[in-house]
Amino acid sequence: MEVVSAFHGALGPLLGKLTALLADECGRLKGVRREIRSLKSELTSMQAAVQKYSTLQDPDFQAKAWISLVRELAYDTEDVIDKFIHQLGDGGHQSRSGFKELFLKTIRGLKTLRSRRGIASQIDDLKVRVKEVKELKNSYKLDGTARSTFEHSAVDPRLSALFVEETHLVGIDGPRDHLVTWMMEEENSSAKHRRVLSIVGFGGLGKTTLAKEVCHKIQGHFDCHAFVSVSQQSVKKIMKDVISQVPCKKDFIEDIDIWDEKKFIGKLRELLQDKRYLIVIDDIWSIAAWDTIKCAFPENKFSSRIIATTRIVDVARSCCLGGNDRMYEMEALSDVHSKKLFFKRTFGSEDSCPEGLKQVSNEILKKCGGLPLAIISISSLLANKPSLKDEWEKVRRSIGSALDKNRSLEGMNSILCLSYNDLPPNLKTCLIYLSIFPEDYVIERETLVRRWIAEGFISEERGLSKQEVAENHFYELINKSMVQPVDVGYDDNLISVVGHGQTDLVNRNGAIRRLSVQHIDQQLVSVLENQDLSHVRSLRVITSSCIKHLPSLVKFETLRVLDFEGCQGLEEYDMNGIDKLFQLKYLSLRGTYMSEIPSGIVRLYDLETLDLTSTYIKVLPSRIVQLTKLQYLLGTFHSFASLDGHIKIPDGIGNMSNLRVITGFNITKSSLGAAAELGNLTSLNELHLQLDGRGSEKYKRHEEMLLFSLCKLGSCKLQSLSIVSRDPTPLQFLDSWSPLPSSLQRFQMTTNYYLPKIPNWITPALASVAYLNINLVKATEEDLGVLGEIPALISLLLTFETDQEERLTIRGHGFPCLKELYIYRNSRAINLLFEEGALPKLEKLDLPFLVSWAKSNGFYLGISHLPCLKHATITLVAYGCASSSENRAAAAAIRNEANAHSNDPRLIIRGEMEEGEEDSDTNEEEFEKENDTNEEES
Repeated sequence: MEVVSAFHGALGPLLGKLTALLADECGRLKGVRREIRSLKSELTSMQAAVQKYSTLQDPDFQAKAWISLVRELAYDTEDVIDKFIHQLGDGGHQSRSGFKELFLKTIRGLKTLRSRRGIASQIDDLKVRVKEVKELKNSYKLDGTARSTFEHSAVDPRLSALFVEETHLVGIDGPRDHLVTWMMEEENSSAKHRRVLSIVGFGGLGKTTLAKEVCHKIQGHFDCHAFVSVSQQSVKKIMKDVISQVPCKKDFIEDIDIWDEKKFIGKLRELLQDKRYLIVIDDIWSIAAWDTIKCAFPENKFSSRIIATTRIVDVARSCCLGGNDRMYEMEALSDVHSKKLFFKRTFGSEDSCPEGLKQVSNEILKKCGGLPLAIISISSLLANKPSLKDEWEKVRRSIGSALDKNRSLEGMNSILCLSYNDLPPNLKTCLIYLSIFPEDYVIERETLVRRWIAEGFISEERGLSKQEVAENHFYELINKSMVQPVDVGYDDNLISVVGHGQTDLVNRNGAIRRLSVQHIDQQLVSVLENQDLSHVRSLRVITSSCIKHLPSLVKFETLRVLDFEGCQGLEEYDMNGIDKLFQLKYLSLRGTYMSEIPSGIVRLYDLETLDLTSTYIKVLPSRIVQLTKLQYLLGTFHSFASLDGHIKIPDGIGNMSNLRVITGFNITKSSLGAAAELGNLTSLNELHLQLDGRGSEKYKRHEEMLLFSLCKLGSCKLQSLSIVSRDPTPLQFLDSWSPLPSSLQRFQMTTNYYLPKIPNWITPALASVAYLNINLVKATEEDLGVLGEIPALISLLLTFETDQEERLTIRGHGFPCLKELYIYRNSRAINLLFEEGALPKLEKLDLPFLVSWAKSNGFYLGISHLPCLKHATITLVAYGCASSSENRAAAAAIRNEANAHSNDPRLIIRGEMEEGEEDSDTNEEEFEKENDTNEEES
C-alpha cells in the first residue's frame, strides 16, 4: 500500500524533530512548547492509526484519502518546524566578538520575536488542519474497517500454477530435469538420506510451477506426497493440509480440529515415520516458520524428499543446512523463451505476430524482465485488445499503473502484493523511492543509501549509525527478492515524474514533494513556471537539453536532495540562490562538465553528501571546511587521471570530523599539512587517493605524511583503502603501517608497479579483509598460501607482470570464504590447478590459460573440485609453441570439465581457434555454455 509507505517517510523524521525540539532550548520559548507538544501527541496518534491500516491488503478509497491528508499534514508541519529552527539559529557558523557580535545579537533578537509570531500563526493553521483531519477519520468510520489482511483472503493467485498444462510451459524443462536428477540421485544407494531442495526467487518468477513440475515427475517413486501452499497460514493449518493429502485411517484424525500445534507435529511424524514421503512446502515466509514446520518431517532413512519455495534468501539457506541439501536460485526467462511464451499466449505463435507490433512487443517484454507471471498477465491483457499499435503503446506506457485497473492483471498484482505487504513500513518507503530513477537505470548502492538518509527515511537503531541501518535496509530488500527492475505507480504523491510523455503535475490534489525531471521542453517549462515548487524536497534532473530553463533554485526552498548526476550543459544553469537551500543534505554534480563549485555551496551548513565524481573540478574553495556536518566528500575517479584530474585536499580538512568517505583526492598535489590532517578524521571509513610523482623529493615527503596519517587511522574505523597512481608507485612504505586497522575490509592497488612478493602487512592476521586487489611480479605457492589463509577474503584480483610457467596448486585448505577469483585478463598467463577441497565457496572464476604449458597435464584445471562454481571465464593464450589443434583441445577439455560439473556453471572460453585459423593470441571467438534450456532454439 504505497500511500502508507509514503506516509512513513514523511512522519518518521518529523516525530524525531518534534521530540528533539521539546528537549532543546527552542522548545522552551513561551507559548511554543505547548503547541509543539500538542502537535506531537496528535501526530503520534495518527501514526498508530496508519500503522493499523497498513495491514489492509486492499484499503478502500476513504482510507487512502485520509492517509494522504495525514501525509500532507506531516510534510507541511516538518517544513514549518525546519524554518522555525533555522530562524532561531545563530545565522551562521562563524564566531564573532565585540561590538559586531552585540549588534548581530540585537538584530537576531528582533528577528526571533518576529519569527516567533510568524511560527505561532503557522502552528495555529496546522492545529486547524489537525482538527479537520481528525474529524474526517471519525466521519469516515475508518476504525471499523481496519481488520487484518489475513482475516479474509481472496483466491490464492498461485493456484493456477498447480494446474497449468505441461504443454503450456516454456523454459522450465531444463531446470526441472536437472533438479529431478539431483532429487533421485540416492534412490539406489545405501545412504538413504532425507534431502531438502529449496527454490528461491522473487514473486512471479515461477517457483511454484517449477516445484509442481519436479514433484509431478518423481511422485511415483514415493509412498505418499503432499503439496501445501503456506503463505501466511498458521502452522496448524499447514499440518492439517499435509495430513489431508497423506493416506491414513479415519480414527487417526479423530478430534483433529482440537489438536494444538505440538500434537499436530507429533501425529504427522507418526504418520510419516515408516513412509518414503515427498512434501512440497510452497512459499515459506520466515526462518521461524520453517524451524517449526521441519520438525514434523522425520529423518527416517527412506530417501524422503522435501521441496521448499520462498522469496527470501535467508529462509532458503535455513532450509538447506544439511550436507545433502541444496538451494536453487530461480533465474528469469531468457529472451528466446520470453518471446516464445509471450507470442504463444497472444497470437498462438511468433510467426502470427503482425510486423507492425513486433517492436512494441519487444519493448513490452523488456518491461516484463523475464518474469513468467508478468509475461502471461500482460499477454492475456493484449490478447483481448485490437491488434493496433496505438492500443499496444498505451499498454506499454501504463504497465505500472495498470496493475490496479485491469482484471487481467489481478493475479500479477496479487503476487507482487504478497511480497510487498510483507515488508515493514520503513522498507516499503525505501523500495518505492526507487521509482525516482529512470527505467533501466543502474542505481549504485552507496548513492541510494545516502539519498535515503538525506530524505530522512533512516534513523539510528540499537547503536548502529544511519549508514549501517540504510545498508541493512538495502540488503534486506535484496534478501527478500524485492530489488528488481519493476515499474512502480506514481499515484501516491511520493514522487512526480515529468518528461518523455510523463507529466503528472497537472490537476494534482497535493503539493509536489519529490520531482524527477527527465526531459525539458517549452511546454514543460510553462507547466513548471506555474507550479508551487516550494514544497519540493527532492529534485532529480536527468535531462541534457534546455537545462537553463529549469526554474530558479530559490523556488525550491525546502529541498533536502538536489541531484544533477549526468546532466550535461549544467554550466549554463544559474546556480545562484543555492545558498538559500538551508535544509539541503545531498548534492550531486556527478558526471557533469562542471569545472568550478558554485560559491554558495560553502554556506550549506547541513550538507552531508557532496558528490563531485567524474567532473572537471580540481580545487575546492577554502571555506568548504566549514561544512562540518559533511560525511561524504566524493571527488574524481581515477579514470579521469588522464585529464590531470583529482582534487587537492583542502587545508583545514581535519576540522571536518564527521567525514566518513573521501574519494578521488590527490595527495601529492595537496599541502603536507592537509595530508597530515587526514589522520584527524577518526570517523573515516573509506579513503581513496591518488599518489603520483615517484622519485621526487616532494613525493617522498608526501608519502611519509600519508603513512603518518594512516598509522593514526589504524586505531580508528578505516574499512577501505584504495591507492591509485599513474606512476610505477611501489607502495613499499606501507610495510611500516602500524597499527593496522582491525576493521579494514578492502584494499585496492591500482598502479603500474608490481610487488616482488606479498607485502609484509598482508598477513592472515588481517581477519576482516574481504576484498583485495594487488599486483605481483609473479606468483609463488608461498604467496598463494599466505593469501589463502586470510579468513574473510571474499574477492581477490591479482595482476602479474610475468608469465607463470611452473604449475601452481591451490591447496585443499586454502581460501575458505573466497567467492570471486580474478586474474586480470590483460596480464600474463598462469598455470593453475585446483586441488580437491580448495575454494569451497568459489562462484566466479576468471583467468588466462597458457595452452603450451598446460598441455602436458591434459589441460586439466580441476574445475570439478569447485563445488559452488556458477560462472567461469577462461582466456586461452596460445602464443609460443601451441598449435591451433592444441588450442581447440584445451577448449574442449575445459568444456568437458564444466559439463561434468554438478552445478552446470556458465562457461565462456575466449581465444578459441576455429578449424583452419592461423595461430594467434588475439582471437576473441567466444563459446558460451548457458544454464538455460535454449538448445533447440540455438
